[in-house]
Amino acid sequence: MNPSPGHKEHPEHHVRERHLKQRMVVEWHGQTLADSSDVIQVDEDKNPPRYYFPRNEVKTEMLKRTQTSSHCPFKGEASYYALHSGDQTLPDVIWSYEAPYDEHLALKDRMAFWVEKIDGLQIKKLGASEAAAGQAARSTPPSS
Repeated sequence: MNPSPGHKEHPEHHVRERHLKQRMVVEWHGQTLADSSDVIQVDEDKNPPRYYFPRNEVKTEMLKRTQTSSHCPFKGEASYYALHSGDQTLPDVIWSYEAPYDEHLALKDRMAFWVEKIDGLQIKKLGASEAAAGQAARSTPPSS
């Protein structure tokens, strides 16, 4: 057991997780960085909504883990990643809780994007028709 000390010490502080039932994409300068229908939205007091994407649905080949870490008394220890594209590197703009506290185990193996630090980054919720088109595109084998 690994309970969160923050929730015990500050019961008035809320960290709410909600599984979204729609496809979401993260785009940056025309590149898709993440694409998933399994996103968790985290609404934490005094913070903007954050969207946690499964690690296996994030283009991790564009990321490099940095030595930066931070501690959240509610969620646990966060590891940070730099985003690389061409000659541009944006340090510490993506994070992950690899061993979150018990109350937030659903965040394990997920990554969130620090929107405020990435100029041009967009996180989009797709409508039903866009999601269906994207699903068809992902499942259609390339023509030979």
